[in-house]
Amino acid sequence: MQVLQIRQLALEVMQNNASVPLINSLSFCLEEGKTTALVGESGSGKSFTALSILKLHQDKIICNGQILYTCNGREFDLLKTNEKELQKIRGKEIAMIFQEPMSALNPLIRCGDQIAECLIKHLSMTKNQAKKRTIELLQKVEFDEHEMIYKRLPHQLSGGQQQRIMIAMAISCEPKVLIADEPTTALDIQVQEQILSLIKKIQLETKMAVLLITHDIGMVEQHADEILVMYKGDMVEQGSTSEILFEPKHRYTKGLLACRPLFSSKGKRLPILDDFYTHEIPDASVKQEVIKEVVFSTPLIENKNVLEVDHVSVGYQSETKSFFENTEVKKTLYDACFDVKKGEIMGLVGESGSGKSTLSKAILKLIPLIEGSIKLDGKSIAEYERKAFARKMQVVFQDPYGSLHPRMTVGEAIMEPMMVHGLYDNLKMRTERKIELLELVGLKADDSKKFPHQFSGGQRQRICISRSLALNPSFLIFDESVSALDLSIQSQILNLVMDLRGKLGFSGLFISHNLSVIHYISDRVLVLQKGKIVEQGNTEQVFSDPQHHYTKQLVDFSLRNGASG
Repeated sequence: MQVLQIRQLALEVMQNNASVPLINSLSFCLEEGKTTALVGESGSGKSFTALSILKLHQDKIICNGQILYTCNGREFDLLKTNEKELQKIRGKEIAMIFQEPMSALNPLIRCGDQIAECLIKHLSMTKNQAKKRTIELLQKVEFDEHEMIYKRLPHQLSGGQQQRIMIAMAISCEPKVLIADEPTTALDIQVQEQILSLIKKIQLETKMAVLLITHDIGMVEQHADEILVMYKGDMVEQGSTSEILFEPKHRYTKGLLACRPLFSSKGKRLPILDDFYTHEIPDASVKQEVIKEVVFSTPLIENKNVLEVDHVSVGYQSETKSFFENTEVKKTLYDACFDVKKGEIMGLVGESGSGKSTLSKAILKLIPLIEGSIKLDGKSIAEYERKAFARKMQVVFQDPYGSLHPRMTVGEAIMEPMMVHGLYDNLKMRTERKIELLELVGLKADDSKKFPHQFSGGQRQRICISRSLALNPSFLIFDESVSALDLSIQSQILNLVMDLRGKLGFSGLFISHNLSVIHYISDRVLVLQKGKIVEQGNTEQVFSDPQHHYTKQLVDFSLRNGASG
């Protein structure tokens, strides 16, 4: 039975006295008990579609078409429904799980009280009734310590736990429609699987229709009945999950599927969307052209250690009950031992909270060691002066926009480390080096005059990489550098890292929760669980024949999410 119908939905916004289209004549329906996945890159119109259903789009956006919701035999056009009626529908009949739970939750209100508030408002429950029902909901979303979770503030929970709180809020009034807008983007692969399986389990119990919005077309294989593919406001393909994933007809869909770093693509150039079309999307009947496979030139890995981590433990001081007693050390990283050779990329994988960021901070001298030592080029990192250490080791962060100064041009950002460290004799030489670095990462000399907001996410990450190379470091740390990017942009950045590694021969530590990315980019891999390295070795061997049960779990999850190829 159809619960929600979208008919010829069109959104546009007025800019500089001109109409700019956001969505062009979009039509589809949601059925009871079924999951429809809305897939596309950033800017394709996915979130605008979701916000339009609940009429949450900005006032300056002009919305046309129909969004028909059927409830108790009555049909409502949500675009024409007044605000008072919409307030009765939002949260009660149609609920939404947002991408960033920390932004959606009130940081000053206990998690349990935020769930209870929905019950009191929509179902007119008393406080005691709402609390009792909230405890039941926390059990339903698979929390063990219900009372403790009820009392905690959002920042005291992990990302996966916060998302479960959002799910509990969303299902509290047993809605007919659940909109999940990128609910697993920033989560590791195990937590992704848990969240999506949880939504599916609840759907089977309540028969609600689910609209799952994501940019990862492979992730939906196990969880969606139907897939809609969007590109720049247009629906370019629609069909059952098996049809879209195994017999895609449109070039854009083929491109999205091909951009994933499959286990079979190691050592080869990843396809990008430009391989499938150039400017305008051609007719869907045009056959896909053959993409020439390019094998990367891998630098010779020398039997010389660039980085040595020897029995390193990291922790923090925890105050005991008595002020006068000695403080107790709580370890977050235990006895880590590994080395990275010259020209080698070491992968670091593990779920959220496993210690990946803690280990990288220790290597970067951002947190002190409790035990052990770390050497860079045979010298203890404790002996390096700050500037000398920065010249040898640089980092590329997850959020490229947050890494760049918004009021500094790209050229100024790249030249700044050269000036601070006194590299090159004059402005002319620094300018030449700046242009050289921009061109090295596939950008143009004129781009140096632009500001960060004038670039796409992938271009900003290229800028961050070029800036990290400004000091000619021997070691680079990539900290979740592609996790927030669309698949096609992710493939461009991975290709770029492989190209630069072949040209410059640097060593690196690549941190990610995505096993297919780690398999593609790294020579060896470390698997972290609860602060301990549980397995390490050649990437191919570890992933094809994992010895530790935790590694086996991670590989199984990754294969189930379409990374096998």
